[in-house]
Amino acid sequence: MNPFREKPSPVDAGLMDWSTVYARSYDKNEVDPYTKVRIILMNGTEYEAVWFSHQFHRHCPNNDLRRELALARRVEQQQQKRISCLKPIDETPLETTIGYEQLAVDLTAILAQREPDPYVVKVMQFALLEDFDHLYRYADLLDMEDGVHAERLVGSYTEIMPGRPTISEHRHPFDSVRRACSFKKAAPITKLNTSIITAAEQQTMNYYMNIAAFYKSDRGRKLYQEIGMIEEQHVTQYGALLDTKCTWLESLLMHEYTECYLYWSCFNDETDRPVKKIWEQHFHQELSHLHAAARLLQTYEKKEWRQVIPDGEFPELLKFGPQKEYIRDVLAGTVEWTADGEEFTDVRTLPADFRFFNYQRTVNARTAQVPSHAVIEDYLAEYGRDYRYEDAPHPVKALQDREKDNTRVGRTRSCTK
Repeated sequence: MNPFREKPSPVDAGLMDWSTVYARSYDKNEVDPYTKVRIILMNGTEYEAVWFSHQFHRHCPNNDLRRELALARRVEQQQQKRISCLKPIDETPLETTIGYEQLAVDLTAILAQREPDPYVVKVMQFALLEDFDHLYRYADLLDMEDGVHAERLVGSYTEIMPGRPTISEHRHPFDSVRRACSFKKAAPITKLNTSIITAAEQQTMNYYMNIAAFYKSDRGRKLYQEIGMIEEQHVTQYGALLDTKCTWLESLLMHEYTECYLYWSCFNDETDRPVKKIWEQHFHQELSHLHAAARLLQTYEKKEWRQVIPDGEFPELLKFGPQKEYIRDVLAGTVEWTADGEEFTDVRTLPADFRFFNYQRTVNARTAQVPSHAVIEDYLAEYGRDYRYEDAPHPVKALQDREKDNTRVGRTRSCTK
């Protein structure tokens, strides 16, 4: 599929009426978990498209161009509203959160395995273990407060057990900044991977920023606060990978290309027929946006779309599936990693006065008060053993004990394996 070779409809042909915008929600008890994951992914993709367009609008002095942005943005807003309400009314915020974290885990693992840039792979592996731990802690909260086992929600596709402990993930802001890619040199799939993961993590950050105040218990509100701060670190690191030298119009073209790619991937991967039809319709709407962006790039910067996306042909499509073995391998090899500027290192090799330890002493002054730790401690006090869904013993010996929450792995200079 090369979307630049497809014939687009006019952008305003994509405008929808209310009966179309408010589509039928899925049945949370029957839907395939990866359908939910795709819905969350595309909701985040549309969030990114809308907010990028707003920022472009606010930095653009040409009202003719701003009107073009406003038209496409209106369709993007309708798409986002349609996708968002595919979530049913009876799905709780915490059940939705399990879907967010399953997306973060499996999507990151998939992208990392197909990524040709070794540095980008490291960045993804680094955050992967942290989102994996978030899934575990939210799952324990869900079982403790609602009596729902998260393994049912993830369809047994994704294991649920500790990753790099959330308490160990809090780092000085200086260590969340990564090296930017050059989109003129990067492989097409690298440009897609970095764009996709940035949007996905940004949506998660936004969700936790907002949902924390509405959650039903203090314990849960605190957990959303804490993990929301880690998502801020993730969005900072992934956003840092994007090429800072791209113009606004070049970035617009890349955004629209990414949306076309993802909708086409979702259409080909989807098993739910009504949702599959939505992906197909949205793909054709995005085709019109992509061709409009190419026209604007030509009009205002005298550049061809090939100067930004040389071939245009989609690389391998995104297809969801279990990533258990890969995640176990990453856990075994990198659970003790932390960041040192733009690079990664074993936390046990850092000097005692490194800023990571100073930041930890400030933010996590009292271990017992750290929400992610307190959730597991509360669960252990009530049930004796934590909630997990694992196919085999944990690949990291220090994280195998189900009667204790390890707060030293990835956080201290002493050997923990």
